[in-house]
Amino acid sequence: MKKLIIALFCGAVSLSATAGGNIANGEALVKKRTCATCHGADFNKPTDPSYPRLAGQHADYLKHALVAYKRGDGPNGRNNPIMGAFVKDLSNQDMADIAAYLHSLPSDLVLKR
Repeated sequence: MKKLIIALFCGAVSLSATAGGNIANGEALVKKRTCATCHGADFNKPTDPSYPRLAGQHADYLKHALVAYKRGDGPNGRNNPIMGAFVKDLSNQDMADIAAYLHSLPSDLVLKR
């Protein structure tokens, strides 16, 4: 019984680590896609005030936004031709990795009060 409990615990821990995203892979994907061109070199100072600051943002929000851009027009989608082109070939894991990386960056965003 004790071995079963340990096995279940280890499985749950590894599942949550996978679901959280790989920060190193996320960093590589962000650099490859030149996201800093619009969102700023440190992802804290976008080149246009209408672009969001991404550093330190909640990972689940970031992943949801990427998925919505991939959906495009229609229910629960976001229509932006630039972002749509950037996320078109990303897998769900790629989007989780990008979200984990951006979330890990230092930021002055107020996430809690």
